[in-house]
Amino acid sequence: MKKDDLRIEKMFELRYTQAAELFEGKRYPWEALPELSAFIERIGRELPPSEYEERSPTVWIHRSARVYDSAFLSDHILIGPETEVRHCAFLRGSVLVGRGCVIGNSCELKNSILFDSVQVPHYNYIGDSILGYRSHMGAASLTSNVKSDRRPVFVHAEDGEIETGLKKLGAILSDFVEVGCGSVLNPGCCIGKNTNIYPLSSVRGTVDADSIYKREGEIARKRTGEKGHREI
Repeated sequence: MKKDDLRIEKMFELRYTQAAELFEGKRYPWEALPELSAFIERIGRELPPSEYEERSPTVWIHRSARVYDSAFLSDHILIGPETEVRHCAFLRGSVLVGRGCVIGNSCELKNSILFDSVQVPHYNYIGDSILGYRSHMGAASLTSNVKSDRRPVFVHAEDGEIETGLKKLGAILSDFVEVGCGSVLNPGCCIGKNTNIYPLSSVRGTVDADSIYKREGEIARKRTGEKGHREI
């Protein structure tokens, strides 16, 4: 992916998230993450009580969502309609989840945006990340959000590096991305629309839209008309 492909409007259909306003005036998606906590608190105060329950201070859950009693929701959490948060999920601050999502048992999320119809159903860690519409993380696939040297994260585009200024940045998944089981998305990893990642992959840098990532250095382009995403 080139720098221009990483622009917000190239990666996401913003009508599928309550965070659309948060992205306004920004160039790259990760620029929204430092403002997520304040944004959730602001829009949460404006949500109609007939539709959203304020479960605790700064935690709002749509009344059609199903949140299991054993799930832990810390602060600055917004759960959208018809979303399911399963047993022992751990949402530990600044998480905005859209409509019709699945957060599975023992999953951990922090400082992340999940667009509508996202699935993180089995033992996933999502940290400082953005998952686009209908993206799906296979069982035990993870985002790694801190570099081993603890230095700020760069996004490595084809035409140069982009300095994010963030010490914590996980993955940016466009719409209709499929991540195979057991994969690790390394800090600053960005994946284009309608792309599939093979199981047990370790993904760095950027991956073009409409691709099949098999391993580093082996990325195939999908045939015209081939979708590759699953129906939820």
